[in-house]
Amino acid sequence: MDSLTQIVLGASVAAAIVPAAHRRAALAAGAVLGTLPDLDGVPIALMTDDPVLRMTLHRGLTHSLLVLPFVAAGIWWLFKRFGKGRVAASPVRWFWAIALALITHPLLDAFTVYGTQLWWPLTPPPAMWSSLFIIDPLYTIWLLLGVLVAVFAGPRVIGKRALVAGLALSTAYIGWSLVAKTLVDREAGRALVAMGLGDAPRFSVPMPANTVLWRVVAMTEDGYVEGFRSLVADHGLMRFTAYPSDTAALQANAGVPSVQRLAWFNSGFMGASVVDGRLVLSDLRMGNEPDYFFRFTVAERAGGGWAAVPPEQADMTRDIGATWNATWARIFHAPDAGAAAGTH
Repeated sequence: MDSLTQIVLGASVAAAIVPAAHRRAALAAGAVLGTLPDLDGVPIALMTDDPVLRMTLHRGLTHSLLVLPFVAAGIWWLFKRFGKGRVAASPVRWFWAIALALITHPLLDAFTVYGTQLWWPLTPPPAMWSSLFIIDPLYTIWLLLGVLVAVFAGPRVIGKRALVAGLALSTAYIGWSLVAKTLVDREAGRALVAMGLGDAPRFSVPMPANTVLWRVVAMTEDGYVEGFRSLVADHGLMRFTAYPSDTAALQANAGVPSVQRLAWFNSGFMGASVVDGRLVLSDLRMGNEPDYFFRFTVAERAGGGWAAVPPEQADMTRDIGATWNATWARIFHAPDAGAAAGTH
C-alpha cells in the first residue's frame, strides 16, 4: 500500500496498545515502524541497476514474517535497555505495539496484487491476495481520522476510542473487499466456463481507488482475455476481450534468468510481444490493456535464435487523470452492445 496508509496503520496499531500516557509517543513510533519495511528500496537501488531485480527484490527480506518478529524484538530490547523509560515501564504492551506496527505492514501489502514475499527466505510465489488497490482512500480515511483525533486527544479516552474505531472500520473494509472479490470471481468463473476457459489460470484485481469495479484476466494458449465487472452497473454474463501474446518467443526464452524470475514473481501472468526484434514482457497484473506499469525488454533475436540482454524497463505512458475518469465512469455505466464488439 501507499506510504501514508502504512504510516497511519502503524501509528494506529501502536497507539491503541500502549498505556494512555504513552499514546502520543506511540503514534510517532508506530508511524516510523509502519513505513520502515519499505525502506528496502534504498539498499536495493544501491545494490543493482537491473530493473527486474529491483522489482522482485522489493517486499522481500523486510516484509518477511520470518524476519520481522526478530527485528521487533531487537528494537524492543534496545528501547527497553537504553530508552527514556516508556518501554521499560510497560514492556509487554510496547513489545506488541512494536511487533504489530511492523507485521501489519506486509500483511496489508499482501492484499494488493504486486506480490509480497511473506515467507522470505523461502521461495513460494509471493502472496498477492489482490482485494485492494495500492491506493484506496476508503481504507485509509478511517485510520487517518483516528490518528488525528488521537494526536489532539492525547491520553484522554476519546483518543483510544477513535483509534479502535478507525482500525475496526478499515478492517471491515478489507472484509468487504474480499466479499466483492468473491462476487466478481463467481461471475468471471461462469463466463469463462462458457468460453471453455474454466480451468484457465486467472486473477481478479480492483481498479484504481475502489472495490466496486474489478478487472479479471485469464491466460489462454495463445495469449489472455481481459474483462471488467462493476458491482453497481453490470448484469448478465461477464464479457471478455481476447489479446494475443507471443507465447512461442516466451517459451524460447524460458531459460533466461530474468524471464524465470519474472514468471516466479508474477505467477506467470505476463504477456509477451516482439518489438523490433526484441522480446518485451508485460506484467499483466498492474495496468490494463494496452498500458502496463511494468514492461521489460529481456532478449533479442540473434542469428536463428535468441540471446538474453540486460533487462530494460519501458516508460509508463498512461494518462493517470484519464484513467481515473474512465474508471469512475465505468463504475456506474455498463458498456453498450457496440462497445462489446470483438469480445467473447
